[in-house]
Amino acid sequence: MFQGLRALSTISLYCKLFFFFLLSTSLFAQQAQRQLRIQRASSPIKLDGALEEAAWQEAEMSGDFWQNFPMDTSNAVAPSEVRLTYDDKFLYVGVKCYATTEGNYYVTPSLRRDFRGAGLDMFSFIIDPFQDQTTAFLFGINPYGVQREGLISNGGANSDDFDLSWDNRWFSEAKRYDGYWMAELAIPFKTLRYKEGSKEWNIQFYRLDSHSNERSTWNQVPLNFRLYSLAYTGRLLWDQPLKKPGANVSIIPYVATQQNRDFSEAEGVSNFAAGGDAKIAITPSLNLDLTVNPDFSQVEVDQQVTNLDRFEIFFPERRQFFLENADLFASFGSENVRPFFSRRIGVAIDSATGVNVQNPIIGGARLSGRVNKNWRLGLLNMQTGADEDINLPSFNYTVAAVQRQLFARSNISGLFINKQSFSDSTSEFSLGSDNFNRLVGLDYNLASADNTWTGKIYYHQSFDPLPKDDAYSHGANLTYSTRNWELMWEHQVVGEGFNAEVGFTPRRNFRRISPSIARSFYPNGSNIVSHGPGIEQQLWWKPETGISDYNFNLFWDFSFRNTSRLTVSAVNDYIYLFRPFSPSRQGLSFDTGETFNMMYLTVEYESDERKNFNYEINTINGQYYGGMLNSFSGTLNYRFQPYGLFSLDFNYSDINLAEPYSDAQFVLIGPRLDLTFTRSIFLTTFVQYNSQFDNVNINTRFQWRFKPVSDLFIVYTDNYTAYGESRFFPDTYEKKNRGLVVKLTYWLNL
Repeated sequence: MFQGLRALSTISLYCKLFFFFLLSTSLFAQQAQRQLRIQRASSPIKLDGALEEAAWQEAEMSGDFWQNFPMDTSNAVAPSEVRLTYDDKFLYVGVKCYATTEGNYYVTPSLRRDFRGAGLDMFSFIIDPFQDQTTAFLFGINPYGVQREGLISNGGANSDDFDLSWDNRWFSEAKRYDGYWMAELAIPFKTLRYKEGSKEWNIQFYRLDSHSNERSTWNQVPLNFRLYSLAYTGRLLWDQPLKKPGANVSIIPYVATQQNRDFSEAEGVSNFAAGGDAKIAITPSLNLDLTVNPDFSQVEVDQQVTNLDRFEIFFPERRQFFLENADLFASFGSENVRPFFSRRIGVAIDSATGVNVQNPIIGGARLSGRVNKNWRLGLLNMQTGADEDINLPSFNYTVAAVQRQLFARSNISGLFINKQSFSDSTSEFSLGSDNFNRLVGLDYNLASADNTWTGKIYYHQSFDPLPKDDAYSHGANLTYSTRNWELMWEHQVVGEGFNAEVGFTPRRNFRRISPSIARSFYPNGSNIVSHGPGIEQQLWWKPETGISDYNFNLFWDFSFRNTSRLTVSAVNDYIYLFRPFSPSRQGLSFDTGETFNMMYLTVEYESDERKNFNYEINTINGQYYGGMLNSFSGTLNYRFQPYGLFSLDFNYSDINLAEPYSDAQFVLIGPRLDLTFTRSIFLTTFVQYNSQFDNVNINTRFQWRFKPVSDLFIVYTDNYTAYGESRFFPDTYEKKNRGLVVKLTYWLNL
């Protein structure tokens, strides 16, 4: 049987290669792009949200937005008007958004920047200067003047392709009126990456309106695609070729002091640090980032989760230095088979405890961006320090990536990674040290002109001092998406010797195939926008032992006009244990070789985000490793608009196993209070109690953004061991560690 499965995998690979070739060389119909002409401003622009200057009256106005939600076949109910102009330093955007009701009340989660959600009021502007329909910048604003900016990669096909972590300098203002709101955006040309002499850009505008519960776009986007899909942009026509924006150098120094106390030690530790980053535009489209003694203490604490799985959990990168052009380095491979994961840099494993610890970064450089319309380049080099306490040498990380545009929106990319210690066995400096891990890879990414077909095929090979057999991974996926159907095929092969130390590959030595199909219906005159069934299957096996995991998921998905969503699933899981495992993390473990066939039901519901009180609920009920699992989790949110948000993350998992194995009740409770006194002063307190690790964590963060991308941070953290007879309400708290960080950063343009 397993020989047949291997043969099937090989045949499917060649079939997909054939289909990729056909699709890449085919032409796909796409609707005509809308056009907007832009001319130089005849008068200075004052950012006051009024659009009263003569330059705005002379600028070409574009409106007639198309509805995307709840339907995509008519003009928008809530009209929008957009104008663009520019001068030597700034690209200006002026927008007037009409409401369908009287008054000036609009929905915003708070005054904190980088908002995201389905039921809000906001306007966003997408810029694709190289017209590759693959990468773009996004700038957004809401009626309260709150900003957001982000980067779009991989054509904007999935939610993960839109990253709001990126931060940069730009300016805006908004005003609310009775029945409409207006905004002005000023985006420095130095903030953008573009080709000197450009005469056309691809652009898109989209808007969310809470009154009509409508999402609309300037260039029409089908309902089954994201609002920020780059396959459906329009064109911006400049009145004259763009000039080089001039010298573009930014220095971002910081100073920080840190007080830490480990209560197992007699005394606390005080540290003072200084360092900074620099951003140097080599060309208008190619940027050099430098960092010396970087400090990432302003990054928010990760949200904890209850881990009922056997493998490591993925947490996304948030550190600013790694974010611009991050897709150049991070989009190789596929989910759970990532050859490069930047969070591995600056984090090491204590060999004595197996726990992740901070590994100081001495400095680094990153060159990334476009060489021209068809070529993108990324070079990264980081040096970390040694840690004698855990016998960890210093490492140098070198990553090189290159991408070549092919056909309409496809590309081919190459990757090289080298993690190298320059110390020999006697800790002496040596260029010939055999303490290294290397990887080379090649990816082909497919995206048809209209986004109906998307996919990828890749091959990666790792290298270690002692050669290993099967030190490779490869895979392919292909998705066909229309208004009514979504079909997907994916397979992965990871060899036993594949070792991506700077990547994220929680399991090795497996073969996996995963087909899925979903159907959508759109009833007329109903509160349901769309609904439909779907089937997802996943099959893992090892060549020497056979099937190790099998997952069959039959679901029905509902999308409602009030933005709420409901998904009901029936799941069948089969698991073969390759190592001892205790689902309750205590008592006896199940032995290697035991198998489990489990059936359970899941329900996921997201309520109307326009309401001040909204929530998300997830349940799992059914069989679990020979016993039963009842899990109830979600988030409760209450918005006291516009000054803050109180939320409560929770998870309760009740595991009941047959004797002699131990039962367990895991509780995770995470209340968060996010106060936004103004658009530049924020205070967040996040408390997390996780009974799985008997830990209580308190994180309080004050931020004052006194200038664009210039901040004062005060961060307090406290950790306790919590235990007692009750898992819900522990009665004993033992201090573990405590820390206070004060950090000042300043963005200086030279």
